[in-house]
Amino acid sequence: MNRVYVCSCFGITEQQVKKHAEDGACTPRQIASASKAGTDCGSCVRQIQALLGRGSCPRRQLADQGVPVLAEVRGAVEAVQREAVLRETAQHDTAGREAA
Repeated sequence: MNRVYVCSCFGITEQQVKKHAEDGACTPRQIASASKAGTDCGSCVRQIQALLGRGSCPRRQLADQGVPVLAEVRGAVEAVQREAVLRETAQHDTAGREAA
């Protein structure tokens, strides 16, 4: 297998960068968050930018189609978690009153 390394600091290959891009990473910063590539010496950032190209962002394309993006999904998850905590608190309060 012929591996082309993009980031030698962390051993990140071109294939890995492309996979992260397919999964929705659209910027070198998002690639860094997913793989650490570009976070040490920074010499690979230009190569990552070249691999990502210009304007092609699956996450942005999904958002344009009305599919929830990560921030919206996070907000929905947090709302569900808050509701669960409120339900649990209400159940606990009700159980405490019944015991008294």
